[in-house]
Amino acid sequence: MGSVHSETNPLGKTSDYPDQYDAGLLFPIDRNESWKAMGDDRSSIQFHGVDIWNGYEVSWLNGKGKPIVCVAEFRVPASSPFLVESKSFKLYLNSFNQATFDDASSVKAVMEKDLSAAAGGPVTVEFHGMDYSYPEAPQAVYIDDLDIDIATYTPSPDLLSVKEGAPFDGWLCSHLLKSNCPVTGQPDWGSLYVHYSGDEIDQAGLLAYVVSLRQHQDFHEQCVERTFRDILERCQPKTLTVYARYVRRGGLDINPFRTTEETFEALNFRLQRQ
Repeated sequence: MGSVHSETNPLGKTSDYPDQYDAGLLFPIDRNESWKAMGDDRSSIQFHGVDIWNGYEVSWLNGKGKPIVCVAEFRVPASSPFLVESKSFKLYLNSFNQATFDDASSVKAVMEKDLSAAAGGPVTVEFHGMDYSYPEAPQAVYIDDLDIDIATYTPSPDLLSVKEGAPFDGWLCSHLLKSNCPVTGQPDWGSLYVHYSGDEIDQAGLLAYVVSLRQHQDFHEQCVERTFRDILERCQPKTLTVYARYVRRGGLDINPFRTTEETFEALNFRLQRQ
């Protein structure tokens, strides 16, 4: 088990890029670590979900030494006790670049085994060709054009409220999501999709809340879980889904999906800036 500030955490350190396959490059981090640092416990939040990673720089050699390239989709269950630190994930994928495999199914089996061991839960891997077409984003009400005053750039659940007697069932979306890496402080940009049923969430308050994450330092997964928790507690919707589509860094994008609904499918759509 790794810690955000562990000496063995590769994030924020100069790294030699591997030319030999090495499963040991994967660095797991306890999902509950940042919750405990805030005096909370992740187990107090009930949700279903998955972290969808897209790898755009995935390659290996076939039996004749010819490079194979593809786009990979990795699904890590939110129920797994660990997340995989993103730089270690990139280094791990790079270690396949000069490794020889008989076929794609062999690579898939190795990746699923290694990633499942690191996450502590069953990770699935799918490879897509260069002509793969991603699903379309869901139809959503965009709230970014609301003319609002912003007074805080740290997470503020009090900004969230509902309009009683005004039911809503659908998606809301903001492209103004920004948080910061808890180790390097580098910005993480993304789009936040919220689907809920129940009394209508005040859209101006939701937008102000999204912007309030702008200076917050945490991993993508914890930012989404915090948002899910805050909306659930403050607005008490009948159903709730929070889905962030983060912009890629280092050939990977991370897209955490958290929902109250066990059967709500996480579509791996792709936005223009991803």
